[in-house]
Amino acid sequence: MGTTITYNEDELVGLLKKQSREGFNYLYQQYSAVLYGVINKVVYDEHIAQDVLQDVFVKIWSNIDSYNPQKGRIYTWMLNIARNAAIDKLRSKGEIMKGKIQTGEDVVNNLSKGMKTEQMTDSIGLRKVVAGLRPEYESLIDMAYYKGYTMDEISKEMEIPLGTVKTRMRAAIQQLRGVFGK
Repeated sequence: MGTTITYNEDELVGLLKKQSREGFNYLYQQYSAVLYGVINKVVYDEHIAQDVLQDVFVKIWSNIDSYNPQKGRIYTWMLNIARNAAIDKLRSKGEIMKGKIQTGEDVVNNLSKGMKTEQMTDSIGLRKVVAGLRPEYESLIDMAYYKGYTMDEISKEMEIPLGTVKTRMRAAIQQLRGVFGK
């Protein structure tokens, strides 16, 4: 039997910056399922979601030097790349965002399909934390991160000034950072 090699975050980033195949393989094995889950929440089509996932890993590989550990964990950095790539894919196809983003029961159903137990637990835990925010913060986080709206789209949808959306979003993120100790 072979031993399973694990890397801490600093070791993994170091390997990726050295363009190590071993580091990339480890990254893919550890994070592909959760990144696919994020992409699949935004993109309905499974084949398109798989293409976006491949693009995300190419972006991670190509842009690892732009990762700054002072700004957050690599996991968060990769989640943002995945989410943004999925939204960009929808927009590049000229599709209407609201029609292509999964909401309500679709998200719950897809959340439980094909996810590992630890990924489901993490996602459920995050929802609980977001649900503990002030109502106006919760709705902003829901629209921006779970439904893929831009701040401008949130402003128009909620009929509040863009500056108010930005201020509330900043406050919501600060409150979440306090919960997560970052």
